Amino acid sequence: MEIILYLSNGYPTIDASIQMAKEYADAGCRMIEIDFPSRNPFLESEMIQNRMQKALEVCDDYDAYMEEIVEVKKSLPDVRLLVLSYENTIREIGVEKFIRFCLENEFHDVLLVGLTNNEVKEKIIAAGLRVSCYVQYQMLEEEIESAKNSNGFVYLQAKPKPGQGYVNPNYPTLKDCVQGLRDHGIDRPIYCGVGVYTPEDVRMVKEAGGDAAFIGSTILKLQEDIPAMKEMIGKFVAECR
Repeated sequence: MEIILYLSNGYPTIDASIQMAKEYADAGCRMIEIDFPSRNPFLESEMIQNRMQKALEVCDDYDAYMEEIVEVKKSLPDVRLLVLSYENTIREIGVEKFIRFCLENEFHDVLLVGLTNNEVKEKIIAAGLRVSCYVQYQMLEEEIESAKNSNGFVYLQAKPKPGQGYVNPNYPTLKDCVQGLRDHGIDRPIYCGVGVYTPEDVRMVKEAGGDAAFIGSTILKLQEDIPAMKEMIGKFVAECR
C-alpha cells in the first residue's frame, strides 16, 4: 500500500512546488496528487481555495504549470503523479490540449472534479485516459453503479463526516465498503481519503484492503517546518509496509 500526498501546485510559487515534491519523495512518498489551480475551486476546503487563488495571483499561465508538472516527473522518476483538475480549468486550457499533455507525458490517471455534464469526462476517457470516481461512505447505489461504469481508480471516502447522515447497515466499516466494491466486480485500485489524518488512519485503510490512502491537510499544515513534515510522512509510510 502507498500514501498519496497532495501538492498545492504553484503555492507559494511554482519553483517551491517542485522543491516540495522532492521533499515528499525524500521522506518516502511514492504517489503525489498534483493539481492545476482552478479559478473556481468550489468543492475545496477554504485552505485549498486560498492556496489556489494565491498560486494564480503569482502565475496564471497554465502552460507554466504543465511545464512544472513535467519537471516534477523528470526529477522524480520513481514517484507516480495523479493529475487533478477542475472541468472549468480543462475548458480554459482546452480539452484537446489537456488530453494531449496527459498522453504525451504518460499521466494516465486524472481526478476530474466540478463536472457540469459528462462531455469532458467522456472525451478524456475516449482518448485512453483513466478518470477516477468518488464513492461516499454511505455506499449509495448510484455511486456504486457509476464506479462500475468508470475506468479509473475508485476514490472511496474513508470516514463519514460529522452530520453526514446514516451509515449503510450493509457496509458499517471501511473494510465492509472496500469488500462491497469488490463484490460488485470492481477490480481497479481503491484509494481511500477524506478523514485520513493520522498514522492510525493509514493503518485502518491498509487493514480495510485499500490500495492507497490520500493525506491532505495534516501534511499541508506542516509545510512551514520541513523536518517535522518529513518525520510525519515517515510515520505514514511506515504504516503502509
